Amino acid sequence: MYKMIVCDLDETLMNDDGSLSDKNAEAIHAATEKGVYFVVNSGRSYTSFQNDLEKMNLRNKPNQYSISYNGGLILENKDNRPIAVNAMPFDVAKAVFNVGAKNKNASTHVYTQDKLYIYNPMKADTDYLTNRGVDFSILEDDDFDKFKDQNVMKVIMAMSTIEERKAMKVAVESQVDPSKLTVSFSSGRYVEFNPAGVDKGTAAVQLGEILDIKPEEIIAAGDNSNDLPMLKAVGLPVSVANGLDVVKENAKYITEADNNHDALAEVINKFIL
Repeated sequence: MYKMIVCDLDETLMNDDGSLSDKNAEAIHAATEKGVYFVVNSGRSYTSFQNDLEKMNLRNKPNQYSISYNGGLILENKDNRPIAVNAMPFDVAKAVFNVGAKNKNASTHVYTQDKLYIYNPMKADTDYLTNRGVDFSILEDDDFDKFKDQNVMKVIMAMSTIEERKAMKVAVESQVDPSKLTVSFSSGRYVEFNPAGVDKGTAAVQLGEILDIKPEEIIAAGDNSNDLPMLKAVGLPVSVANGLDVVKENAKYITEADNNHDALAEVINKFIL
């Protein structure tokens, strides 16, 4: 019997326009009414999906949980209380940022525990974020020392092509010991840098341990490469129909529906209700 679902947001649970369908929300509510935990497991900040939690009837609820920043932060939804904080070492975050800031084709994001800052913002990127209700502030300069007294959760770069994103990974790893980083790609636009050992899978297992839920009792649903660690960590890995081929190859179940046609409702109806 499955006791917890961990689920990616963008291009998995959410429609392409960033909205949560009524059918998905109703299925999530039905699952939680049965005592199954539904845990958003996103690369995004928790602040950006509060309205979606509201629609799921999970916002500000005690004993309900969310995971942000690709596993960097586990929260209890009640008062957004941190359960586990897996921040980047400052020197590592600074070195990653400096590589991104030197590239005029990169829009470089700095996620602190509570806020998103963007250096060299590009319209396609900011439009994508705005459509998803993501708040951000613009960095007017590249002085990273302003973050010295804050938890930096991850640093990511938005770039137009996969070739540019792969080149950015190589550039960063030429300046930062790769053993200090977890690198992933997401949403067909980002290359993401988290601390070593921090990913959606380790966070899902970490939360499971806190709740006395075994990995084999967890369902994980995703679509992109940053979802692979959580698919590999759980009992039932699920790819939505629009998932990347590599995600489908690591799934035990592939939905018939894509993210625009209530894929998560399909999963919940099949395996939970």
